[in-house]
Amino acid sequence: MTGRILMSSPDVGELEESYLVAAFRSGWIAPLGPDVDAFEREIADRVGVAHAAALSSGTAALHLGLLGLGVEPGDVVITATLTFAATANAITYTGARPFFVDCDAETGNLDPDLLEQALGDLREAGERVTAIVPVDLLGKAADYTRILPIADRFGVPVLADAAESLGASHAGRAAGSFGAASAISFNGNKIMTTSGGGMLLTDDASLAERTRYLATQARRPALHYEHTEVGYNYRLSNLLAAVGRAQLTRLDSMIARRRTIREQYRAFFASIDGVEIFGGRDDAQDNCWLSSVVVDSAVTGWSARDLSAALAGDDIESRPLWKPMHLQPVFADAPSLLNGNAQRLFESGVTLPSGSALSDEQVDRVVQALERFIAARG
Repeated sequence: MTGRILMSSPDVGELEESYLVAAFRSGWIAPLGPDVDAFEREIADRVGVAHAAALSSGTAALHLGLLGLGVEPGDVVITATLTFAATANAITYTGARPFFVDCDAETGNLDPDLLEQALGDLREAGERVTAIVPVDLLGKAADYTRILPIADRFGVPVLADAAESLGASHAGRAAGSFGAASAISFNGNKIMTTSGGGMLLTDDASLAERTRYLATQARRPALHYEHTEVGYNYRLSNLLAAVGRAQLTRLDSMIARRRTIREQYRAFFASIDGVEIFGGRDDAQDNCWLSSVVVDSAVTGWSARDLSAALAGDDIESRPLWKPMHLQPVFADAPSLLNGNAQRLFESGVTLPSGSALSDEQVDRVVQALERFIAARG
């Protein structure tokens, strides 16, 4: 078999096509419509929250969630440094300043001890901290058991960045149900997709209403176009919502497929000293969105970058773990509290093809490429 193997391509087929065609033929082509309404209800029921607002992206959900929590220009918002840029970008959209906190070494998620230290330091410095944005990295929920009580003690609301964790859980609760609100993503490479899209999830009716209002250009209920504040064009298309509804019916099977792929990688690397599956040994609560390995080059004699380069030579996509936000040039001046874990994970981690659309033959091809690389390295 030839052809490039991608890390996490969309897993769509005839079912998604049938939902899309039905929506198209219904005449609800423009944004909003019955599929948007149904998709919101179905996702809210799946996650176990009262309200869901369907939006054009997970980034839009973060942006409007922060605005709904009262974040203003000049405020400080604490977030994880090991994340995709969208998390930090959404904070800057509000005019607030991101403060980056490092992670624990096993999961890469926000370190609760550093969070507590950062909140204390910022309070002592007289800074106004108006939100905390933990990130559920690669499908593993952050430690909300510890994070939420810390946030409560300091009186700061939590907006969970659950963009990567739909279908995962923590302490018996679904990812996306923690904090004052959560943001999820339906980008093309996520666990399920609407091509592009996202949602804000919350139990707060007023926050959900405010989100929908701002997402539809803050239009007042008048026959003419009446606006008393600046809004955004952030609502999800009815056609894309139809694709999402089809995907949601397949979510559990897509998670199961990704879990099977992770188990194959875990079995392969079990006998190789110096390589571990990122995220720890307990996958039971993960959605296994992406499977990564962490390489100790002092033990293996080769690095994560060596492995990635070899895979590229076989036309197999791989990627380092997220480059931490505190190392990004655009955020070079942002304050942070670090322990070095995020940088170490960026330097030693590599993400392997993980998508549920991968065939058995494609996964075998990846494993065979790994075998050749290990054999060549002795």
